[in-house]
Amino acid sequence: MKSALGHLRILDLSRIFAGPWATQNLADMGAEVIKIERPKKGDDTRAWGPPFLKDAEGRDTKDSAYFLAVNRAKKSLTVDISKPEGQEIIRELAKISDVVVENYKVGDLARYGLAWEDLQKINPRLVYCSITGFGQSGPYSELPGYDYVFQGMGGLMSLTGIPEGQPGGEPMKAGVAVSDLITGMYATSAILAAIEHRHISGKGQYIDLALLDCTVALTSYMSMNYFLSGVVPQRMGNAHSNMVPYQVFKVADGNMIVAVGNDSQFVSLCKVIGLPELGTDERFHSSGQRNINRQILVPIIAEALLKRNMNDWVALMDAANVPCGPINNLKQVFEHEQVIHRNLKRSLPHAAGVQAPAVASPMNFSDTPIQHVRSAPALGEHSRDVLENILKMDQQKIDELASKGII
Repeated sequence: MKSALGHLRILDLSRIFAGPWATQNLADMGAEVIKIERPKKGDDTRAWGPPFLKDAEGRDTKDSAYFLAVNRAKKSLTVDISKPEGQEIIRELAKISDVVVENYKVGDLARYGLAWEDLQKINPRLVYCSITGFGQSGPYSELPGYDYVFQGMGGLMSLTGIPEGQPGGEPMKAGVAVSDLITGMYATSAILAAIEHRHISGKGQYIDLALLDCTVALTSYMSMNYFLSGVVPQRMGNAHSNMVPYQVFKVADGNMIVAVGNDSQFVSLCKVIGLPELGTDERFHSSGQRNINRQILVPIIAEALLKRNMNDWVALMDAANVPCGPINNLKQVFEHEQVIHRNLKRSLPHAAGVQAPAVASPMNFSDTPIQHVRSAPALGEHSRDVLENILKMDQQKIDELASKGII
């Protein structure tokens, strides 16, 4: 079966999350991704459990759910890059790769002769993507940092959580590593853009991506609200800064989301809840007016929604094309008929001899569909395969490297 990126080879020197998320996206689209890991230990996230994948006998493997989530469809090659022999393996792979992705601290790989300046000399067509916390320049560039730090520094946590002064009102991080995820997505886009430009220029280029930059970029319209108004946005809980009603409401048997995005949807909502006059009220007839008068409008809607249960309201609003929905836990998500129809939970073969669960890629191509072929690799699973079949290394040399602990 054809794949969109089957012609590309990615040398993945990244670990933890942001870099592996980017390279998993590329692997999903068919690229050959060779993941370089430390001998014996591997990527830190292999140990970030429980839970761990269980083997055919029900015993924990050494692969955590966290690791499986961001490393599927890759080949694992263990290399000690602190040793000259290991560095030479990386250079030989870089010669025949299209992309290098790394997330070492600024300057670390230069010590091993594996920086952009080193590798682009031996492969001018190489695209080299560096992912760090603060970027390659600036007063913070040499400092480390994790996703949580950047959710705070980048402004996301100031926008997330119950409003100040209310019970429980404090900044909150997102429920997933959103700074890592968005950086991985930007990295995917940037890498593909550099590959596309290479078709014209014939040359690769260097990509400098920072978790801080990507997190600040993710604030999007909230930063624009600040730029245009001069007012620092505050936490609004489940409410929206610009659209009303666009939040969680209590109903007779729990909570649901109502997300009105335009004036016609608001008119429809008003009819559904039995208050059609609100749709023509001058205080609420436009998005701007509803925003200004939210303190008046929201309590009226909230009172009306208490009269029915969630399933009733969802059915009525769906029929009227009013965006709404339940708040599902993950069990409910994967039992939802639309999620099942979209085949978003997959089972992929793993080296432990079992099928490992996976969340499918959301990218759907008409001619080059995503191929969910295999789960994340076991540590060093493909070391000999890569060295023998890609670098054409003989068995004696491979055995020698193994005996020295280089691989």
